[in-house]
Amino acid sequence: MAATWVFRTLRLLLLAALLCGCRGQGEPTASGRATPGVTETSVTFGSSLALTGHAGYLGAQTLRGALCCLRQVNEDGGVNGRRIELTAYDDSYDPPRCLANTQRLIVTDRVFALFNYVGTPTTVKILPMVEEAHIPLLGMFSGANALREPFNRLLVNIRASYYQETAAAVRHLVADLGLKRIAVFYQYDAYGFDGLTGTELALKGYGLAPVARGSYVRGTLGVEEGFAKIRASQAEAVVMIGTYGACARFIQLARESRFSPLFYTVSFVGAEELARRIGPIGSSGPRPGEVVIMSQVVPPLESAERARNGAARRYASLLAKYYPDDKPNSVGLEGYYNAMVLVEALRRAGRDLTREGFIQALESIQGLELEPGLKASFGPANHQGLERVFFTRLRPGGFVLVDSWPELARELAAGKPMGKAGGAR
Repeated sequence: MAATWVFRTLRLLLLAALLCGCRGQGEPTASGRATPGVTETSVTFGSSLALTGHAGYLGAQTLRGALCCLRQVNEDGGVNGRRIELTAYDDSYDPPRCLANTQRLIVTDRVFALFNYVGTPTTVKILPMVEEAHIPLLGMFSGANALREPFNRLLVNIRASYYQETAAAVRHLVADLGLKRIAVFYQYDAYGFDGLTGTELALKGYGLAPVARGSYVRGTLGVEEGFAKIRASQAEAVVMIGTYGACARFIQLARESRFSPLFYTVSFVGAEELARRIGPIGSSGPRPGEVVIMSQVVPPLESAERARNGAARRYASLLAKYYPDDKPNSVGLEGYYNAMVLVEALRRAGRDLTREGFIQALESIQGLELEPGLKASFGPANHQGLERVFFTRLRPGGFVLVDSWPELARELAAGKPMGKAGGAR
């Protein structure tokens, strides 16, 4: 009830501001109308994302990755004579705070477009407001199907979807590794439900269903009940749709009870932070039977950084320049890619910048090279730039590319404990 009241209040404020003529800064276009967030020398975007709390690492790194690109572009003179400004507010991965931040960005700050939102429950919450203001939203750190279907011209995704991630993962688990007893551990909200549905749909294609479903409440580490359900099912693999803290806690409980399924997580979990929280896995490899796989929507850094002209190398260099205490990571690289698409769309939109012109410019992007062999393309009926999914495995030192599924299958078949506590597969 409280959340509904908050949304209705913010919606009325937004509508009132729009009807009053949207006072504030705006550069007159050729049509004579002022474009919000555009001045003679700058264009301003707005972001609401988790900078603190249990998803703070994801928001901070997404933001810094984007800023690495935008700061360098501004130092080089901006785009079409304008600097790119980014106003960012912390929502701590809390939907009501994200809603309030977005209202502030649209009505008070009068940003040109929204950019780099992090998370499904937060981003889905603001969609009615995006529609009301008719403002573009670009580069969400979420693979949610609700941001893709039904198609909405105001929403522009860069990354592959959770349905694509889980479909590829289930294909490898079942067809390549021969695993049939698959459970799902998920966050009890829109994000978790999306991953759960994607996994169920993928399993259905093989005549399977989850052997167990276990959940936890967003913002907590209360995974014990969900863990108990999944452990009792003797699952051979666990698909994990959560945040890094909860997933790490689940894996730690499995270690303590000698429950050793294969653990698979989607990209949102955050590879580097998950690895740090899981802790050391030993100099010679993971603990007996412990396999942690994560899908990624950007190339693994250890391979991407080797490309002479790739964005990953530029991102790593700029991160060292602007944020010397940070280490390059997959989350930040995704933010960098988002900014690359934003910059290209601004360049194509030209000096007479409007929101509609910006969307049309985005739709004209075909084959924008992010890395050698990785290109982003859009169109009037296609607002998702990338389709590829990469798979990495936790090794000493971090996640590395899975380069041989048959080799992993042989490893699992060699008597490693899988599923049953302390038993052999």
